Amino acid sequence: MKKKISALTAVSFAAALALSACGGGGGGNGGNSSAAASTPASAPSPTTGNLTSPQYAATSAQAAVFNTLNQQRQQCGLPAFTENTILDQAGQAHADYQAQNGGLITDTEDSSKPGFTGATYTDRAVHFGFPGSQTTYSGGASAGYYTNATLSETQYGQQIAYEWLSGVYHIAIGAWPVTEIGIGWHELTFNGFPQILSSVTVANLQTLSGNLPLTFPCQGTTGVPYTGGGETPTPPNTSGNFGQPVAIVGNSTDTIVLTSGTMTDTHGTVINLQLLDSANDPNKLLPKFEAVAYPSGPLTANTTYAVSVSGTINGTAFSRNFTFTTGNLVG
Repeated sequence: MKKKISALTAVSFAAALALSACGGGGGGNGGNSSAAASTPASAPSPTTGNLTSPQYAATSAQAAVFNTLNQQRQQCGLPAFTENTILDQAGQAHADYQAQNGGLITDTEDSSKPGFTGATYTDRAVHFGFPGSQTTYSGGASAGYYTNATLSETQYGQQIAYEWLSGVYHIAIGAWPVTEIGIGWHELTFNGFPQILSSVTVANLQTLSGNLPLTFPCQGTTGVPYTGGGETPTPPNTSGNFGQPVAIVGNSTDTIVLTSGTMTDTHGTVINLQLLDSANDPNKLLPKFEAVAYPSGPLTANTTYAVSVSGTINGTAFSRNFTFTTGNLVG
């Protein structure tokens, strides 16, 4: 049986002129739409390090992270990630840095500590040779996980991916239209079982076309966690544990404001959702083109929920109505 000792995650996306949004994290035990499908309006610009097909070993945790994120993203009309070997180096360096410094889950690095390669996700990407011109919207996320059961590397990778997808702030890894990713992975041992430290670096925001905004989850999404927790900073109006969020995203020039949101289960129980956008986010982490609606408490495992969210995109009203189904995962 899985037991999550700590899963504190952190996300940071650097915007133009070095403006950034950054959440921090620390761990115990040494760490821890119905919208029409859209595609990028233009193909991603060629970037050194992009691979035509992923080269992560088939049974590796990195492959599981990559495949889980892509499967969930693509069914919602969001572009697939391409593996970038430069971002792989940046992600791996940060995972190693966390391991070398007590397993503390963190966005940033301290130049006085071992393993330092750059203060921010963007700094580390540039350090390893990623083009600075493509870091306008770049960033990443870090996570830690421990269980006293023996899992496969694939199961560990899936768990880490779903931790990000179930976070109010970290759902950006699943919802933003970035197209390049690098995955870092480091395993320590705690009480005789693996303790996971992972970090992803993402970049190259692309323009979406079609029926915007998009949502994640979207119509037909299945298997997402019924509850998440341990997120830093703690999402507003929660006790630290909350249900699967819904991210609503447009293009980088768009402004999304939410006005209402509910989830209704198969018994007809209506949950009024917390509405978070750039205008009311007390942590100032959400960009204008992303909003999040989320239950303030856990949902029920293996249950279908009907979602209804409304708001405006650049002042024009929109609504999205769809169903998704939780699994029995804890994010």
